[in-house]
Amino acid sequence: MEEAGGETQLLRPFCCEHSLLSRPDGSACFTQGDTTVLAAVYGPAEVKVSKEIFDKATLDVLLKPKVGLPSVAEKSKEQMIRNTCEATILTALHPRSSITVVLQVIHDAGSLLSCCLNAACMALMDAGLPMKSVFCGITCVIDSGGDILFDPTTKMEKEAAAVFTFSINSVEKQLLMSSTKGSYSVEELQQCVAMCQKAAEKIFQFYRDSVSRKYSKLSE
Repeated sequence: MEEAGGETQLLRPFCCEHSLLSRPDGSACFTQGDTTVLAAVYGPAEVKVSKEIFDKATLDVLLKPKVGLPSVAEKSKEQMIRNTCEATILTALHPRSSITVVLQVIHDAGSLLSCCLNAACMALMDAGLPMKSVFCGITCVIDSGGDILFDPTTKMEKEAAAVFTFSINSVEKQLLMSSTKGSYSVEELQQCVAMCQKAAEKIFQFYRDSVSRKYSKLSE
């Protein structure tokens, strides 16, 4: 297990465990503060004829809540995670096949969507799927005093004037997906994007450290 603590005003401590599950082609358990998501990747594998796409792989994302059945909120997150994965996985290399990402919420203490994105990316890397770049998710809020705070807890999200989650790629820090809630100005949105793009480098550095530790252990 690897751990990394960002600056206190930026990111809660995060850690990741790789290859926890034996049946999937790749898996990762990602934790941010007290929010934990387990991700599993299956494929490229055989696909149902009804879902087959002749020039690329079919990509499915399933998000399972801690208890009960998926609701509209989970379905919405699934679509956003799927859009991010489709923008980065080189699906054209595996036509007429299926790639499935399954995410299980272990504990939700805030910034759930960004934790799901980070778990998905680490699981895709663990599976060795070819990607244009890696990506990360990062959540921030504008509090009642107008300050921008990163990686909020559930309580901070509920009390915030606005909540933003962005998925950002590692190459040019491009925005792949955004989810916003609350009231905010265009200037505040632009400021949040710029600050999240800068803070994303801490997560990408953690990815690099985490993967290098994994392979150094394997070579011992």
